[in-house]
Amino acid sequence: MSRDSGDNLDRNRSANPPMASVMDAYLSRRSVIRGSLGAAIAMIAGAGLGGCLDLSPGKPPAPPASAKPKLGFASIKGSRTDACAIAPGYSAHVLAPWGTPINSSGRPWLADGSNSASDQANAMGMHHDGMRFFPIDGSSDDGLLAINFEYIDTAALHPNGPTNALSGQRPAEEVRKEINAHGAGVIRIRKVGGRWQVVDNDPLNRRFTTATVMDIAGPLRGTEHIRTRFSPTGVECRGTNNNCGNGYTPWGTYLTCEENWPGIFVNNAPRPADQVRIGVATGASQYRWESAAGDASEFDDEFARFDITPSGASASDDYRNEASTYGYIVEIDPYNSATRAVKRTALGRMRHEGCCPGLAVAGKPLVWYTGDDSNNEYLYKFVSDALWDPADAKAPDRLATGAKYLDKGKLYVARFNADGSGDWLLLDITTPTRDGKPLGALFGDLPGIIINTRGAADAVGATPMDRPEWTAVNPLNGDAYLTLTNNSARSPDKTDKANPRGPNRHGHIIRWHDSEDQQRFNWDIFVFGANADGAADINRSGLTEMNQFASPDGMSFDSRGVLWIETDNSEESVTRYTNDQLLAVIPTDLVDANGKQVPVNAQNQADLRRFFVGPNGCEVTGLTFTPDNKTLFVNIQHPQNWPSTDVATDVTPAGSKVRPRSSTVVIQRLDGGEIGTA
Repeated sequence: MSRDSGDNLDRNRSANPPMASVMDAYLSRRSVIRGSLGAAIAMIAGAGLGGCLDLSPGKPPAPPASAKPKLGFASIKGSRTDACAIAPGYSAHVLAPWGTPINSSGRPWLADGSNSASDQANAMGMHHDGMRFFPIDGSSDDGLLAINFEYIDTAALHPNGPTNALSGQRPAEEVRKEINAHGAGVIRIRKVGGRWQVVDNDPLNRRFTTATVMDIAGPLRGTEHIRTRFSPTGVECRGTNNNCGNGYTPWGTYLTCEENWPGIFVNNAPRPADQVRIGVATGASQYRWESAAGDASEFDDEFARFDITPSGASASDDYRNEASTYGYIVEIDPYNSATRAVKRTALGRMRHEGCCPGLAVAGKPLVWYTGDDSNNEYLYKFVSDALWDPADAKAPDRLATGAKYLDKGKLYVARFNADGSGDWLLLDITTPTRDGKPLGALFGDLPGIIINTRGAADAVGATPMDRPEWTAVNPLNGDAYLTLTNNSARSPDKTDKANPRGPNRHGHIIRWHDSEDQQRFNWDIFVFGANADGAADINRSGLTEMNQFASPDGMSFDSRGVLWIETDNSEESVTRYTNDQLLAVIPTDLVDANGKQVPVNAQNQADLRRFFVGPNGCEVTGLTFTPDNKTLFVNIQHPQNWPSTDVATDVTPAGSKVRPRSSTVVIQRLDGGEIGTA
C-alpha cells in the first residue's frame, strides 16, 4: 500500500493476541546481554527458532557452492534529489510512464493534463505498482509486461485538479478519466538497439480499468452475496481497483491484487458487518464518483453503482452488493487478449497486497501467500485441492487451468506462536472459533466466510500483524517472507526489552517455512528496519548508514535466490538521509558456524546492500526480471518532480516544475551482465 492511498486506520476490534505480545512472550525467555551492542542485536534478531531457521525435510537441495551467486556491487549512499541513483556500472531509463498510449485510440500524453477519459482508457494508468514480465517464446528481449495502477493523483491527472472534489456533482468526464486511470494493463515490450520500448498497437496491449467487465469464479459465483442490478445472476462484475501487489501462476497468468478498494464506495444505511470491518465509507466516497450519477451521459449506472445504499426491493434492483464484487485476486491471461479477467474468490476477500506462489512440486498442492495490508491485519495462505501436474504449465487454455487450481482449495490464516512455531487456521464452516462455536454458526456457509474473511480470521484467533504487505518465496529452499511495513496503531504499552517498538515506525520482515502437511510452520524475524543511529533496541539488525531503511514494502526473489527489498518510508530518521530505495541480500549466504540460516545482524549486515534510490517524494515499488536476469524493471510511484527526460538518473533542473509521472525504470548493466551479482 502506498502511504498516499490508504487511510491507515485500525479496524481490527478482535481480542486476538497481537504480534507484539507474541514476540514479548517468546523473546522474554532469552536474556539480552546489554553490555554489548553486537551481542544484543545477535540475540534479538536471531530469536526466532533459536537464532536460525530450521529447514524442514523435503526441501529442494541448495545448489553447489560453485553455483552460488554473490552480490557484485558495493552499497551506495542515500540520495535526496529529483532523480534516480544507482550502483556504478548500471544504466536506468524511463519506460512507459503514466499516459503513454498503448494503441492508436489514445492520443499522446499532453503535459498540461488535458488528455480525455477515452485517451486514458487506452494509455498507461497512474501510479505503477506490482508487475511481472512474461517472455514471448522464452525470450529475454521480447515479452509482455503486466502491470498494476494502484491509485490516482487527481491534482496531476486533471489540468487544474478535480472539480467539485468536496461538494456538488463531479463532472462525468473527470470521473471517467479517474476510473480509467485505475486498474491494470498488459503491454508488449521489446529491446531494440539495447533499449527497451513499448511495441505500439500490439494486439496484446490492453487495459483493465474500474469499468472493465470481469467474470466471477470460485465459491461466490452465482451466490446471493454478489447479485446486483448489473448482474442479477452474480456471475460477472465491473472493474478492478487499487491494484497494488501482484502474483503469478506456474501456467503463465498474472495475478493482480485489489487492495484499498473500499474507499470508492459509500453506504449511507446501516452497514453489514463485512463492510464495517473492511472499511466501506459513510457520507461520501473517496473520490465522490457516485455524485456524477444522473448525468445525461451516464450509461448503465456507471456512476450510480458506487453508492451501495440499498434502494430497491432486492439486491437485483440496486447496488447494495457492488462492494462485495471487490476485494479479490484477479487472474489475467496476458497472452490472450480475447479473454476476460477473472476474480478468484476462493483466495479470500480483503485488502490484498500481494499473492506470491510457493514452489510448484509435482503431485503436491499449489500454495499462494497473501497479506492484508492494514494495521493489525493478517497473513493468509491458499492451498489448492488439485495436485500440481507439470503438464499444466503448457496448457493452451490458461484460465481453465486457473479454474482447476484457484477455484477450489483451502483458505488459511496464520497464528504465530511464542515458541517460534505457527499454525495455519483453516477458514471453513467446521473450524472452531475462540469461543468454541464453529465458523459456520457465525457466517453460514463458505461463501459467507469468504465475504467476511477478516471477521472469520478474527473469530479463529489469528495473529494481528504490523501491516502485512508483500510475500516472497525463496526459489532455492521454499522459505517464505513477508514485509511488515510498520504499525502506527501499536500502543506503547506493548513495549518491553524484547520488542520495544510501539508504535513500530520502521517495520520488519518475517520469514517462515511450512510443514509438509501445510498445517504448521516455523518462523523467525529476518531483518528489522531501523535508522543507523538508532539505539540498540531500535536498530536490532545492526544496520549502518549504507543500508538503513524503514517501511519495507515491495519484495521479490529473482531466480538466483537474491532477495530484493523496496521501501515506502515515512519515518523521518531515515527520510532525512535518503529517498525510498531498493536493497538486495542473499539470505542463504547468511549462515552460522553450522551452516544454518540466520537473520541479518551486526556481524553480517554488510551483505544487505543499497542498490538503487528513487527520486524525491516517490515510493519504489513493483519489480520483475527478464529470464536471463539481465534486465530489472522497477516502478517509481508518485514522484514529486520527475521525470524530466527519459534517463532516469537525470536530475530535474533547478527551478523547473514537471507534471509528475509514475513510470517503470529499466535497469541494465553497462557490460550486459546479470543484474546485481558478480
